[in-house]
This record gives sequence, C-alpha cells and structure tokens, in this order.
Amino acid sequence: MELLKCDNVSFSYENTEVIKNLSFTLNKGDYLCIVGENGSGKSTLIKGLLGLKQPSDGKIIRSEGLKSNETGYLPQQTPVQKDFPASVFEVVLSGRLNSRGLKPFYSKKDKIAAEENIERLGIEGLRYKSYRELSGGQQQRVLLARALCASKQLLLLDEPVTGLDPIITEEMYRLIDELNKKEKITIIMVSHDIGSSVKYASHILHLNFDNSFYGTKDEYLKSSEGKSFFVQE
Repeated sequence: MELLKCDNVSFSYENTEVIKNLSFTLNKGDYLCIVGENGSGKSTLIKGLLGLKQPSDGKIIRSEGLKSNETGYLPQQTPVQKDFPASVFEVVLSGRLNSRGLKPFYSKKDKIAAEENIERLGIEGLRYKSYRELSGGQQQRVLLARALCASKQLLLLDEPVTGLDPIITEEMYRLIDELNKKEKITIIMVSHDIGSSVKYASHILHLNFDNSFYGTKDEYLKSSEGKSFFVQE
C-alpha cells in the first residue's frame, strides 16, 4: 500500500536549490533511511515531509489515510529541549496535541494512548519523573513514545541516536527496528550512520548535490554512492 510519494520534488533554501527533481515512493511498512553530506537538503526535505515547507516544484502526495499532521516526529534535541520542565507523562501526552483539534483539554482517549505508549516503550517506572532529570537514552525513549502518540502509521526520526553511547544507541536501533518489523510502523530516519542505516533499513535515500540515489539497501550497496560512502568490514 502506497503511503507517501515525492513526485519530481524540488526545494530551495535561502534562494538556492538544494534538492532537484527528487522522486521516490514510500509504502506501508517500509524503513527508509535518509543519508547525505551536510547541506545536501536533509533538513529541508524533513520540513517538506512534515508539511512545514512547500516544494518549489513537483508535489508530495499522501495517501487518503495519512494527513500531514499525522506524522509522528522525533526531532534532533537541543540543550533547551533536554532541560524541559515537565513530567514524562506530560511530554508523552503532548504528542496528542494535533489530534485534539479545537478541544481545550485532553480527552480520556488521549490519556489512554499516552499510557499505552509509555508501556510500549518500557518506561512505566519513569511516568512521574521530571523529563529534565532523565539520561539521554531515557529522554529519547520518552520522545519516541510521544511520536507514537501522534501517529500509528508513520514515524519521522531525525538523528535519533545523536549523543548516545554505543550500548544505548544499539538499543534504540533495535527498538525502532521492532516497531517497524513487528508493528508494521513505517519509518523514515535521517542518519549520518551509514553502517546502521544499511543494517536496519529496507530502503536508502542518499541525497547529494548533483545526483541523488533511491532504492533498496541491496541496490544501494552496489551503487556508486554506496561504494563511496559505505565501507564493508
């Protein structure tokens, strides 16, 4: 089932075209990793996929069952976000904001969804703790639970393991892979970690300034882009 499609999409940043005539199709259950050099347009594409930026040419087509505000999003963390003064439950529950519409208060359904995703991510013991007091790995689990509150279909993860130690990084990768494989949640993950991208992803989108690549991970490994940026040990 086709979930999202970029049809000859171009994006500009500060009057400079950073993505030109990009086309790819994301099907339900895919695990897409977006890689590329700094300045290749990854952040600009993320904004486009979230509906926060319109392409200068082409179009992004979503399935009828996927609205632009129904993408679960885990952004890169800033120091200010890491010091956010709220409980874990409040942070996770805030993932339901877009589904509330004009309602001033969270519904019982919203609170049940937050509890379910807290349990799903194995952070029940952190429910009443302050988010700012958690470790980096715990904070990322909380933010992933928050993203799951926003969407059961599609998660967009922007560098979700940045700053985490190797053990916690591998735990996060396994957790994301489990959400994809067992729960059939479609994943789009932006990463600088080419090795793990190839290990876990079903598809790779490699953005570069002259020519972008999109295909399965096996096709990527055989491509000139893959051979240049991924070294098999």
